Amino acid sequence: MAVTIKTEREINIMREAGNILATVHDELAKIIEPGITTMELNNFADKLIREYDSIPSFLNYNGYPASLCVSVNDEVVHGIPNKKRKLIEGDIVSLDCGVIYNGYHSDSARTYAVGKISPEHQRLIDVTKQSFFEGIKFAKAGNHLYEISKAIQKYVEENGYSVVRDLVGHGIGQNLHEEPQIPNFKQIGRGIKLRPGMTLAIEPMVNKGVYDVWFLDDDWTVVTQDGEYSAHYENTVLITEGEPELLSIRKGRTLEDEMYGR
Repeated sequence: MAVTIKTEREINIMREAGNILATVHDELAKIIEPGITTMELNNFADKLIREYDSIPSFLNYNGYPASLCVSVNDEVVHGIPNKKRKLIEGDIVSLDCGVIYNGYHSDSARTYAVGKISPEHQRLIDVTKQSFFEGIKFAKAGNHLYEISKAIQKYVEENGYSVVRDLVGHGIGQNLHEEPQIPNFKQIGRGIKLRPGMTLAIEPMVNKGVYDVWFLDDDWTVVTQDGEYSAHYENTVLITEGEPELLSIRKGRTLEDEMYGR
């Protein structure tokens, strides 16, 4: 499949999808606390997505059984919600969510603290988020895709962490996963040249320890091999003639607002 260039009409739909998705994340952040179950988070997200006349991107995607991926502590991605699993004080939880609005997807992920967490785990969350912003400094028309990958890896490793190698970002639009694949680590060559109208889901997955992972027997949940914690940060990004635009944030907010948490 070739990389699709979106029209202004398509981009406007994806902006609306992203605004809905950002609202879902904002509301989820308000209810994360010790004692809540991962299934309660999923059900809350599913209900809110549907209230905005949208469809959960993940539900039944290749057989995935939920609307939200809820990955706790050493779970990297694709954790399946469970009505018996309660979050506890000191956990970190990665929520990966997607919506379909008028036939177009938006995809984003955040890692949150559950109550009071250790400074080392807060640093892991912060470095993971900043690695995304280091990467998208190169998400400009005329640059090459793997410049993003290289910048993410460089920042992560300079801070003493590792980037997961078995999972990558992706193009996005009418399909949740489109070309190109977007590694978070340096590749041989430079990759495709970026063009205005490309829409990319860029998503560093960062481990406190080694980058090696296991895929569990449920065929979805990915965990760190060494049991160390992992964090995840993702946005849907539009390549423009100038600075990249984040499509998975609330209307009125800017790239700088997201970067600095304003």
